Amino acid sequence: MSRTTPRAYVDRAVADVAAATALANRAALAWELPSPELLRVGMNAIFAAGEVVLRVGAPNAPATASIALARALTDRGLRVTLPRRDDVLTDGPLSVSCWEHIDRSGGSIDWCEVGRMVRMLHDLDVSVVPTEYPVSAPAVFPWWDFEALLADVGDVLDDRALVGITAAIERWPDWRDATGSVVCHGDVHPGNVVMSSDGPVLIDWDLLCRAPRGWDHAPMMTWTSRWGGPPGVYEELARGYGESFAEDPNARAFAELRLVAATLMRVRAGRSKPAARAEAERRLAHWRGDPDAPMWSAQ
Repeated sequence: MSRTTPRAYVDRAVADVAAATALANRAALAWELPSPELLRVGMNAIFAAGEVVLRVGAPNAPATASIALARALTDRGLRVTLPRRDDVLTDGPLSVSCWEHIDRSGGSIDWCEVGRMVRMLHDLDVSVVPTEYPVSAPAVFPWWDFEALLADVGDVLDDRALVGITAAIERWPDWRDATGSVVCHGDVHPGNVVMSSDGPVLIDWDLLCRAPRGWDHAPMMTWTSRWGGPPGVYEELARGYGESFAEDPNARAFAELRLVAATLMRVRAGRSKPAARAEAERRLAHWRGDPDAPMWSAQ
């Protein structure tokens, strides 16, 4: 029986920061924690509360499912963030859960070890994932609906950028039909890896999905060339994984289309946020074919 669901665990950003803050404060009071301090807001609002981290988001499944997933993955030898409580608090669409704070070692990410853990994940049967945790399909991620995104922001794009982006989309018309399906993290990149004294920890499992193996390789395949990452990081991941997907057509499609999605989402955000507008312009230079196009920022 298929485990695919039409929505990922979290596929929408926290829109009401005040409501998220209020829920974090309520949780801190109930759990006798220090007053929370907002660290960042994205798909989730992340708060520090003493020695723990509070995570507030709008999941498409019970928030306790993320706790069950973390324990299941830990039992299989994967290094992930561990829950500090088994209960959650909910207010409307928002839920808050309590997690360990991981001290960063200060060293460079061990991408070979990350690759080894990604291989371990891919070799797991989907039955390992708790039944209440959604296992999505990448094709339903909103930011991969290129037709809808272009309809939304196409009027903002200049002709050269639009031509470059459209060519990339048309270069890979069959990406949804790629064969092979394993359990994927969904978003393997430096922002979702914390290097601890015990080794790298894979965090943020919101986009867990069933996809070809190359899906989890794609982000790092362009990290050096487009995001300014150090040379050789993908090669190290591939070495730990035991196989490179650098020449795999499906992985190459995922890698380039991920860049398209990242660009169009920044263009959309740039309508209301000056910093996002500046970053969108940096990214559009690449699609215009500018030989001096700057590297992109992950923020």
